[in-house]
Amino acid sequence: MAEPWTPGGAEAAPDARRHAPATLRNRDAILAVLAEELPAGGTVLEVASGSGEHAVHFATALPALRWQPSDPDADALASIDAWAAATGVANVSPALGIDAAAPEWPPVRADAVFCANMVHIAPWEAAVGLFAGAGRLLPPGAPLILYGPFIEDGVQTAESNLAFDVSLKSRDPRWGLRTAAALDALADAAGLTRTRRVAMPANNLMLVWRKVG
Repeated sequence: MAEPWTPGGAEAAPDARRHAPATLRNRDAILAVLAEELPAGGTVLEVASGSGEHAVHFATALPALRWQPSDPDADALASIDAWAAATGVANVSPALGIDAAAPEWPPVRADAVFCANMVHIAPWEAAVGLFAGAGRLLPPGAPLILYGPFIEDGVQTAESNLAFDVSLKSRDPRWGLRTAAALDALADAAGLTRTRRVAMPANNLMLVWRKVG
């Protein structure tokens, strides 16, 4: 099933670092796809970085890239920066406060955009803003990469994901699993086109769109 969600999304550590248990389970599978899809160099903007554990893991494994984490939550920003400091990874920039749903984002460069487990645990406006932001920032050919559980036309949805969807909507009716078709429509409006679908463990997917040149 898709990774479970708990209020706050992470467990507190003795310092500002937070720990999201799912990151240890999914980070290497995600990294394998990122290594194939990300550019050889440049800046990767991660939207909704959460605890920051993904950021330091991916940046350590991909030292030629500059990782720019971001999150709208102040505690998450503190956790991201604390993880970067604790690990000593040199290619993680200070975390930015970015609300994906906002019509304007802080000035930032992006040669790729990555987002994991956000669009189903946020209002639909966050998905709209994510694609619009990627469309504004990305150069031609650059990728927007999403990881998480999605619903696909013509593909049977796992019972565990359907139950997860019900659970999310019970917490907030604005949340819930998104359809790949709806995200493709957002991508089309933002000048992106889907180029890859990768089945991942625990009934998750990685979906890749690229900016049309």
